[in-house]
Amino acid sequence: MKLFGIAGYSGSGKTTLIERVLPQLAARGVKVAVIKHTHHDFDIDRPGKDSWRAREAGAAAVLLASDHRTALLIEHRDTPPGLDSLVAQLPPCDLVLIEGYKREAIPKLEVHRVETGKPWLFPGDGNILAVASDVEPPDGFPRIDIDAVQQLTDFILDYALSRPTA
Repeated sequence: MKLFGIAGYSGSGKTTLIERVLPQLAARGVKVAVIKHTHHDFDIDRPGKDSWRAREAGAAAVLLASDHRTALLIEHRDTPPGLDSLVAQLPPCDLVLIEGYKREAIPKLEVHRVETGKPWLFPGDGNILAVASDVEPPDGFPRIDIDAVQQLTDFILDYALSRPTA
């Protein structure tokens, strides 16, 4: 599987960019998985449900399955999972888009919007190859307009397909 990161501060448009690029990738026959990092304490399980009860009783993992989808709930009580272990849990695919994980040493596209008031990430991260932005970055760093979905898709695919599989 090829890994490609989409990095940026909260509110920069990372999820929107991924949401816009996914149909383009699917139309080209690329099977894509997405790993989204969240710093928020979230839970898709609900108190009182059988899966919740099993986790509360001490199950290390609960796999929910229907005819249409599965969800694997894994308790990380001691140590948060590393990106490698998350990728290993995915079914086979061509490309994994990784949202967040700014500090991981993977090739990335930075998403930057001037309205967030946040600094650029690329000067401190040699893994950022270009920025998707509504403004020109300093020092002539490579930029793709944040609304140029076809060009963004081409960039991700051109880079990902030219690299060895992870």
